[in-house]
Amino acid sequence: MTNLSSQVEEKLYTPSEAIDLVKKNSTAKFDETIEAHARLGIDPKYTDQQLRTTVALPNGTGQKVRIAVIAKGEKVGEAKSAGADLAGEEDLVEIINKGEMNFDILIATPEMMPKVAKLGRVLGPRGLMPNPKAGTVTTDLKGAISEFKAGKLEFRADRGGIVHVRFGKASFASEALLENLKSLQETIDRNKPSGAKGRYWKSLFLSSTMGPSIQVDITALQDLQEEA
Repeated sequence: MTNLSSQVEEKLYTPSEAIDLVKKNSTAKFDETIEAHARLGIDPKYTDQQLRTTVALPNGTGQKVRIAVIAKGEKVGEAKSAGADLAGEEDLVEIINKGEMNFDILIATPEMMPKVAKLGRVLGPRGLMPNPKAGTVTTDLKGAISEFKAGKLEFRADRGGIVHVRFGKASFASEALLENLKSLQETIDRNKPSGAKGRYWKSLFLSSTMGPSIQVDITALQDLQEEA
């Protein structure tokens, strides 16, 4: 049996080469998730070097996203009609406060944020606290739910300045994965923190759920915009 990971060399691969190799190494019996791991030249402990935003992946993530909405009155019904998996008022706040979080994204209307703010202790560590910049604090529930269901993702740099984003499945065509990766790169560049100093992109690696990490030539990825 061939060890596919042995085919991965310690070098910079073009985006297309890296994606093809990641797909080739995705040999599990399930449809592996493909992720990007970008190490950036930022120190998130400083407010002007933090990165938290969203990316609209043109081909989605291939994963079913569970969305919870905290709203009031008729907005709860509006959220359910728009496709929210969970929706409620103080009752949902209390459920979350007890540690029950069977969802991937939490959206809240502005009027409910004072109550949601009290959940920081349980939501914060999981990166689930609603945020206006991420589009998760809004009165346009229908629009927000539709976008996140279609492939819009929120992401942020962790304490080490690394961004981890899933951008597709091994079953995706290479072209679809490349389009998603390009959208992610452009979003990270567009949202470069004002306090970022020196080299912004330190490294970019791709990997599947069970496969090895493959380093991408970030300059080659950025240059693709000239062909787009």
